Amino acid sequence: MTSAEPRSAAHGGGRVVVFVYGLLALAATARALAQIATRFAEAPLAYSLSLFSGLVYILATVALARSSRGWRTVAWLAISVELVGVLAVGALSLAVPEDFPDETVWSQFGAGYGYVPLVLPVVGLVLLWRTRARSPERGSG
Repeated sequence: MTSAEPRSAAHGGGRVVVFVYGLLALAATARALAQIATRFAEAPLAYSLSLFSGLVYILATVALARSSRGWRTVAWLAISVELVGVLAVGALSLAVPEDFPDETVWSQFGAGYGYVPLVLPVVGLVLLWRTRARSPERGSG
């Protein structure tokens, strides 16, 4: 591996991040599917957003676990969407609580999940930044 190639985000401490993403992907998607199947009419926006967040977590998990440049780009995009989503839905759920009669993964900034949904995208983006490709140093010697 040359210094211009990115390091895999799924090695070392990155494995923990990928594991947490996978766990959240499973939890969010399973919960959303159960809610949609049994009570969709009660909170269609909330349950649809939960399913969307679960799909974003699945995509981020797969993308972080891969090491190619293409998958890293997908990871950057998925995790950025995740961060915007948790901030937007978190703010909306506090400003207009009647639109969220039931929790989503991202409502109240992920309070129902111990604020992991708020912290995880920041950790994911830092991980991607730290494992990015670096240009070879010039003028050394």
